[in-house]
Amino acid sequence: MAGAEPEQGRGVVESDVIVVGAGPGGSTAARYLAARGLHVSLLEKAEFPRDKVCGDGLTPRCTRAMIRLGLDVSESAGWLHNHGLRVYGGRVAPFVLPWPELETFPSFGLARRRTQLDQLLAEHAVAGGARLYTSTTVTEPVLDARGRICGVRTRDGGLFTAPFVIAADGNASKVALRMGREKRDDRPMGVAVRTYVRSERHAEPYMESWLQLWDGRPNASNLLPGYGWAFPLGDGTMNVGLGTVAPNSAALGKVDYRDLLERWLRGAPAEWGIAWDGVTEPIKGAALPMSFNRQPAYADGLLLVGDAGGMISPFNGEGIAYAMESAELAADAVAEAHYRGPGTSSSERALQGYQTRLKGELGGYFRLGGTFVKLINHPQIMRLCVEYGLPRPVLMRFVHKLLAHLYDTRDGDWMDKVITAATKVVPSA
Repeated sequence: MAGAEPEQGRGVVESDVIVVGAGPGGSTAARYLAARGLHVSLLEKAEFPRDKVCGDGLTPRCTRAMIRLGLDVSESAGWLHNHGLRVYGGRVAPFVLPWPELETFPSFGLARRRTQLDQLLAEHAVAGGARLYTSTTVTEPVLDARGRICGVRTRDGGLFTAPFVIAADGNASKVALRMGREKRDDRPMGVAVRTYVRSERHAEPYMESWLQLWDGRPNASNLLPGYGWAFPLGDGTMNVGLGTVAPNSAALGKVDYRDLLERWLRGAPAEWGIAWDGVTEPIKGAALPMSFNRQPAYADGLLLVGDAGGMISPFNGEGIAYAMESAELAADAVAEAHYRGPGTSSSERALQGYQTRLKGELGGYFRLGGTFVKLINHPQIMRLCVEYGLPRPVLMRFVHKLLAHLYDTRDGDWMDKVITAATKVVPSA
């Protein structure tokens, strides 16, 4: 890949900032930092293209993040646009929920396989001036005499040094763990599995979601736990999967979610276009860390971004948008700290501001999500929501805005104002 450096024979590499992980969060941070004139080392353990377990469907919130980063998100640039969500539940025909028209967000979402998306974002970071090192596995942080991170070591014995480090290396973040950032057990946790299915409906303009999963014909078989999705990719396939969320990781229990997905697809009606016979790849799964389940987001020179800091929405399992948003906030803080002077009290205040801004923008919403998770884990409440809530258009528009995190915080309609007020009165996550 252009701009990537080989791992062997590197020695010591000095930078203004190290970013560990070249997923959406890491590449976004690297691009913003390089644009501010910093020397950035972006470290990625794999080679591109590489895959990640994901739904591949992006809401307008993520579209906004892509646009802010300066990416061409047009269909001519290889993106499939979607215009809303089709929701199945409580009846045979789906409910159609278009993305809302808002001041803050565009009215379309996107779809792209992670094998393409992550490489595109990494190349965008390189084009902006970041230096990418692939096949570079970080094994441990390097600390100074004060216990502050000042670099990282790699598997081949290489050493990268910098006064600031951003961990964007996912749920199992080795850097965060070695720095003592343990996961919180009192935060929601999700799990998701997905595969790809050949489908004649691969170019549909709506993402699809199932609030009730059956192991046979709908309404004539056994209900399975969780929710399902099918996201058109425009390449002859759909990303199809299912997930579930619980108030904490212990509540998830030991369930074979790959088996659940197979049973659901084997019972899918032909009109859904997601038959088991069309599956093209093995089922893969991943954990979904939610609601800032690893804290603090900043301490001792290390900033956590995206999944490394548990920044997945408990409402809908979306993570890419929050990875990119947190990356932009982290880049703001690091750039400010860099120009104030590393090691100064003023620089440290700038870094502390990252966590303050992060919690201010997302903390209330994530806290509401924790309450939502506790409610939907009661089967009777979920059944009432599906059977009596879905058919009410006004209520569903409100819920759609809430679950998708798509509302205006300034001068919005009454729905926007109610949601905004609710996120401000609850304590931050």
